[in-house]
Amino acid sequence: MEDKKKIGILGIGNLIVGDEGFGVHAVRYLEENYEFPDTVLIRDGGTAGIYMSPFLEECDPVLVIDVVDIDAEPGSMHYYSNEDVKAGKISTRMSPHQLGLLEILEICKLRDAAPETLEFYCVVPKDLITSTELSDVVAPRVKEICEIVLKRLAELGVEAKRRTS
Repeated sequence: MEDKKKIGILGIGNLIVGDEGFGVHAVRYLEENYEFPDTVLIRDGGTAGIYMSPFLEECDPVLVIDVVDIDAEPGSMHYYSNEDVKAGKISTRMSPHQLGLLEILEICKLRDAAPETLEFYCVVPKDLITSTELSDVVAPRVKEICEIVLKRLAELGVEAKRRTS
């Protein structure tokens, strides 16, 4: 009997390029402030590229937290579904040096192991400069986007417990 796939939360980004590190800051916030059941896997995907494929193959759905390069107000939050990704409404490669998420998913599909559902919780970056800090408009979005992700987990029947210490 095949094991049920876990719910994945994947933070993508480069921690030393300012707001590009948003996804990583978000998953770290979740890990520091909440306890999750064994049915949830949280991963700091950083700029791991192809090395994310085992995680993607193990999880379904996958909730991706990242920045998005669109013409919108810096700090604004945007949600994208599987359909949006397939329709090309989101760039899944913010950093030119990394293998894009779509390419990694294609590799997972070849192995018949890609997640059915991908959801993107994104913020528009303000500063992509050499810095480990998030900009003033993006930093407050970490907590806000995490609350949205926690609400989505609750809809999926998963309760995260707030850490008390």
